[in-house]
Amino acid sequence: MTVKIAVTGKSGSGKTTICKAFLNILKQKFPDKSILLFDNDLSGELGHSFGKDIRNTIYGIRSGKHEYKTGIPQHMTKQEYIDWALEDIIVPLADNVDIIVSWLCGVKDCRCPVTEQINSALQKLIERYDFVIFDCEFDLKYLIQLVDTDIDQTIVVANPTIESVILACRINEYSHKYSVGGQMGIIMNKAKDTDMTDIYKLAKESDMEILGAIPIDTNLSEGSISRESDLVTDAVNQFYFRLNLPQENDL
Repeated sequence: MTVKIAVTGKSGSGKTTICKAFLNILKQKFPDKSILLFDNDLSGELGHSFGKDIRNTIYGIRSGKHEYKTGIPQHMTKQEYIDWALEDIIVPLADNVDIIVSWLCGVKDCRCPVTEQINSALQKLIERYDFVIFDCEFDLKYLIQLVDTDIDQTIVVANPTIESVILACRINEYSHKYSVGGQMGIIMNKAKDTDMTDIYKLAKESDMEILGAIPIDTNLSEGSISRESDLVTDAVNQFYFRLNLPQENDL
């Protein structure tokens, strides 16, 4: 059974760094399990953080602009073609770790057959992996427009300001119906050694749980494209037990 983690939030909040922290933690806890990174953010920053300029995307398949690595097999149905094409755009990053990039996606209400065919193909692809980490565009709506899948753990990344928490609560409102059955909460990123009583009070009044806080990593503020941070990974690891995710002895 696939465990699905979605990381949402405003651009620049630290989503990509936190996605990579979860990747590092899962690799450490479950070294034999397969992981798919699903870049659903229009910036494509997750791929860039691995030094990959990934041009072949799910949108490229939909629009017919994808340049395939091999010749297209003959005599396939449209669904078989899309299934095959998705395999062609998966990029291996390490043993048991792959990445796929969506870029633009169709509107959920679109009745064109390709929308449903891509949805079906992506559902089958996702279920092949033990873990999938979605780097989302703002909230869950954009992801669900592409693939209608249940999410086990939704992380809303916020910074330690009243304005950021208000936005996180709004993201919760937009996304809650797409994460029914899973856990949704705020991770406070770039936290400083200041009193955050008002911030925690606001989150509680909005029925949003703050799952954990991550201190600011000054090395990241210097513009590291890798978005790697031992400080962030260690912080996430400390509150990992609170999340709706497997522990070492569960799998």
